[in-house]
Amino acid sequence: MTDMSGENLETYAAVGRQGEAKSSQSKFPRYPAYKDSGVEWLGEVPEHWTTTSLKYFAELNPKKSDYRGDQGQLCSFIPMEKLKTGAIQLDEVRTIADVITGYTYFEDGDVLQAKVTPCFENGNIAIADGLTNGVGFGSSEINVIRPFKIDVGFLYYRLQEGVFMSICTASMIGAGGLKRVPGEVIDGFTVAIPDRNEQTQIARFLDHETARIDALIAEQQRLIELLKEKRQAVISHAVTKGLDPTVPMKDSGVEWLGEVPAHWEVKKIKHYGRVIGGFAFKSTDFSDEGHLVIKISNVGHLGFEWNDASYLPESFTVRHSEFIAPKGSLIFAMTRPVISGGIKIARLEKDLRPLINQRVGFISINDEALSRYLLVSSQSESFLSQFKNNLTITNQPNIASEGIESISIPIPPAEELRRILEYIETLIDKFDCLMLDACSGIRLLQERRSALISAAVTGKIDVRGWQPPASVPSPELENETV
Repeated sequence: MTDMSGENLETYAAVGRQGEAKSSQSKFPRYPAYKDSGVEWLGEVPEHWTTTSLKYFAELNPKKSDYRGDQGQLCSFIPMEKLKTGAIQLDEVRTIADVITGYTYFEDGDVLQAKVTPCFENGNIAIADGLTNGVGFGSSEINVIRPFKIDVGFLYYRLQEGVFMSICTASMIGAGGLKRVPGEVIDGFTVAIPDRNEQTQIARFLDHETARIDALIAEQQRLIELLKEKRQAVISHAVTKGLDPTVPMKDSGVEWLGEVPAHWEVKKIKHYGRVIGGFAFKSTDFSDEGHLVIKISNVGHLGFEWNDASYLPESFTVRHSEFIAPKGSLIFAMTRPVISGGIKIARLEKDLRPLINQRVGFISINDEALSRYLLVSSQSESFLSQFKNNLTITNQPNIASEGIESISIPIPPAEELRRILEYIETLIDKFDCLMLDACSGIRLLQERRSALISAAVTGKIDVRGWQPPASVPSPELENETV
């Protein structure tokens, strides 16, 4: 069995700690003289910097009529999902004539920034470079900022500065998930800028420093993925092979399971109860108070998401009592039920007795240990393989109640089941703690990245004398004070 004892897990913790910051009192200097910018949120700026609006040195969304090339030639095509922080995925090519209507036009050297929520807040911004024939078209939800009196690298970082992001976010207009940053907010945004040479130097400095930070973030992200893989491997082995490597094995008779301990039983989920699909309640009956109803948006991977909790009148609990899930029930999403993290399934730990809406299913299991065991089993490779095999895919993936009920689970005797459950849940807690530590590290690094960019592009630190080191060591970030 994969050795994931406490000592072994400490090895993974050590991997994560390799990228942690080293203590240092060094800091970047301030400029020798400052002046009042006259802008409340900008405060003091270096004395030799000029205060102006973005529109005076960059053009927002150049007109397509500016393009004078051959519409029969090829160009790069950029859907929104291919615009990331500092990178554009250039793997789609179209004929210009096919995309010149209805899409956003840009060229090499333009800055592309998402204008719609949540992509704007997520930092989807990059400099266009390497476009096919130097030209691209993309999502109409992308803003194009074309520099004409400013270094493109400085502009790229200036558009990521914290106050700019906050003001643009607060100014968004539109409904729900389609809120956008108004163009006039960007055009009229007041900034302070140095001369061109200093802009280039600031951009060089930030290129170097953000690359170091991004490398550390990538290291933590790799650690999280490694921990997820090991977590699933531990669960898969424990729920299909047990904890004793010396016991006799037998063929399970199920392709996805292989051999299981000879004294175990292999049973389908339907042996323990029916998976009941939810009722199609009318959204017009939903309100902010009453009796809780679980919608598909509330079911996540191993937990519930209550950001958009909805309720129904108490009278519905009488009319639709068969759709009330008791404590200990396993709740499944039935539409798009598999995400990158795994199956969208959660256990109802509290006695909420919620009503279950359509596209959600539940199975009520009276035995608490068995209910918890099935939940951890759902994280195994064999369970996921059977689950995916039972999906029906038309416009979107769906699974029927019968598809869940037909999944085979190896079940040990009751006392052994409890030992395995305790073993798995203990290790899951350790894995989760390590992943939370890594996520916390990523957040801190992202905050430092944002703070460093803001300090450099607003003149809070002076990097005119900065030079990149002669050699670049493995990424280790000092606790420099910004």
